Amino acid sequence: MVNDLAEELRPVVMKLSRELRREVRSLGVTGGQVSLLFAVKRAPGLGVRELAAQERMSPAGMSGHVSRLVKLGLLRRESDPADARRHGLHLTEEGARILRLVKSRRTAWLAARLQALPEADREAVRLAVAPLARLLEAES
Repeated sequence: MVNDLAEELRPVVMKLSRELRREVRSLGVTGGQVSLLFAVKRAPGLGVRELAAQERMSPAGMSGHVSRLVKLGLLRRESDPADARRHGLHLTEEGARILRLVKSRRTAWLAARLQALPEADREAVRLAVAPLARLLEAES
């Protein structure tokens, strides 16, 4: 029974995620880059190693992603006053602007689709939000 539910839910969640990621293409960033920008926004000063661990990738691979975001002017590295060898990551003004646009576009895309659903379906989705959020918390 639980496996059947998982099989039913998985493709829906995957497609929803892909559609929301597509909403950012015209901004010149990828969904993965946006994910990293949001991670830095949530924890300003985060180091590359910490970000790599959080995103479950190698520090070397993450360093390349971060370098691209720095080159695009979306992130900046700042020396850690407590440890000169460490650099913390921070959003630039342009990075913050991109994240505001991403949030706005994704919300508008989702709101338009929710609006097209019957009220009973919207209520069912509303009631599913909290349990789905708990699924993600259990993962952390």
